[in-house]
Amino acid sequence: MSGVVAITVSYDGSGFAGFARQPGLSTVQGEIERALATVLRREVETVGAGRTDAGVHALGQVISFEADGAEPDGSSLLRSLNALTPPGIVVTGVRRAAGGFSARHSAVAREYRYLLVPGPVPPLFLDRYAWWVRHTLDLGAMRDAAACLVGEHDFRSFCVTESGRGRRTCRYLDLVQVEPAVMLGEHVVMIRVTGNAFLHSMVRVIVGSLVEVGTGRRPVAWMAETLEARDRRVAGPTAPPQGLTLWHVTYPDECWL
Repeated sequence: MSGVVAITVSYDGSGFAGFARQPGLSTVQGEIERALATVLRREVETVGAGRTDAGVHALGQVISFEADGAEPDGSSLLRSLNALTPPGIVVTGVRRAAGGFSARHSAVAREYRYLLVPGPVPPLFLDRYAWWVRHTLDLGAMRDAAACLVGEHDFRSFCVTESGRGRRTCRYLDLVQVEPAVMLGEHVVMIRVTGNAFLHSMVRVIVGSLVEVGTGRRPVAWMAETLEARDRRVAGPTAPPQGLTLWHVTYPDECWL
């Protein structure tokens, strides 16, 4: 049966040079493509829903590739891929999609979550999955600052300068939520960001800027001024990669067979 195969992948990004294939480096896409080539006995070129940087994690990354009708059934392909991928990568689902489906271009929403551990005590279990901020954070101020980011805006201030040069930098965010949580017994601040698409390092720059407000180094109104400036130099620092996880990617129901 031809068409497209979509696989959902979770990974700990700590040991990989990012998602996208790179010659001579271990990347998530490269490892998945190697495993697929072994199972399917042919070269496979995949498309990912999001190109996460080195050190960034995923629970719901989606990768698609063109089927030729000779693939094993979904459960067999899932078992084979999990046997062939290295530690740190887990295939959690396999689905068939209609012809023309693309993990990247067919997505209608992506959700990222970023974990912060505030205060003087460093995280233990979450050390590889959170940013330890050695200050208390004013969550109310962070929420007020985040409110101006919801909706459609030009996010040029919140992306890597080179990636925004000569390109359209408007994006739509449905949600920027700042909430306390407890994970593995440790108190964290979770920042959820949901939107139609994201620029290079956009979520990490948003988080770094929100932390500037939360620690009192910047006033709430500074966030709107930064958005309006359309200049990366105005925004806060880029948050470390280990706190970020690509949580979920949403597609229209009619994509699936």
